[in-house]
Amino acid sequence: MVSPLLAKAAPTGREIVNVTPERAGWIHVGFRALRLAAGDTETVDTGTRELCLVVLTGTVEVTMDGQAFSHLGTRSSVFEEVSPAAVYVPAGKTVQVRAESGAEVALCSAPGGSEARQLRVIAPAAMRRSVRGQGTNTRYVCDILPHDDPTAAHLLVVEVLTPASHSSSYPPHKHDLEQPPVETQLEETYYHRLNPPQGFAFQRVYTDDRSLDEACAVENHDVVMVPRGYHPVVAPHGYDLYYLNVMAGPNRFWVFRNDPAHEWMLAPVRA
Repeated sequence: MVSPLLAKAAPTGREIVNVTPERAGWIHVGFRALRLAAGDTETVDTGTRELCLVVLTGTVEVTMDGQAFSHLGTRSSVFEEVSPAAVYVPAGKTVQVRAESGAEVALCSAPGGSEARQLRVIAPAAMRRSVRGQGTNTRYVCDILPHDDPTAAHLLVVEVLTPASHSSSYPPHKHDLEQPPVETQLEETYYHRLNPPQGFAFQRVYTDDRSLDEACAVENHDVVMVPRGYHPVVAPHGYDLYYLNVMAGPNRFWVFRNDPAHEWMLAPVRA
C-alpha cells in the first residue's frame, strides 16, 4: 500500500509528478517536475502564486514580459557537483519555458504575498554551497532560494546530494510549529533522484506522539510530502541520493527542532 505522503512519478511522458496544495491537503507548497524534449514549451500563469523554476538538467530559454533569457542550465545530471540555474517569477505573471535541449525542470510555487516583486534570474555562482554533517551523515547542500535571500515572499528552495550509505535530514528534525525563534512552520516536499536510477531510498515522517508515522520507499523522481513531523532520509549502499526541497509557510524563516531522542549524536566527540 502506497503511503498517502508519497507521490509516485510517471515513468514516461511530459509530466513527471505534480503535487498541488489541494492534493497535499495544505496551504502553501506546490511542486511539479517536467521532462521537456528539445523545442518543447511550457507556459505558466502564476496567478496569485510565486514561482521558482529550477533547471535540473539540460538548457532552456525563459521568456516573460518580452524579456528572453537563453542558455539557462549548467549540467547533464543532478549528481554533478555544479549548481543549477533558476528563475524567480512573481505572482501575476505569464512565463514561457522553451527547452533548448532535452531538459528536466522543477516548478516550485507558493502564495505570492502582498508586496510587488521582481523577476530574477538566479545565477549558479550566486548560490551558496556547503557541507553538512560528518562521517556517514555528510551531505552536500546548494541553497537556491534560502530564507536570508529577500527575493521571494514565501518560497524556500534547496537541493541536497547524499552519498550512498549516508543519512540526510538527520538527526531527524521538524518545523511544524510557528514559535520563532525556536521553530517555524513550513510545509515541505522532497523530490528524489537516485543514481543509478534503478535505486531506492527510505524516508520516514513521524510526530512525537506518532499520530503520524509513515515510512516511504522512494524511487527515482518520487515526491514525499511533509505536512508536519520529523522527516529523515537514508540512502542505501550503492545508490547516491539527490533531493530538491521546497518549503513555504506563513512566514519565510527556516528554524527547526531536532528530535530530542536523537540529539545526543550532535555532542562533540571526546578524545
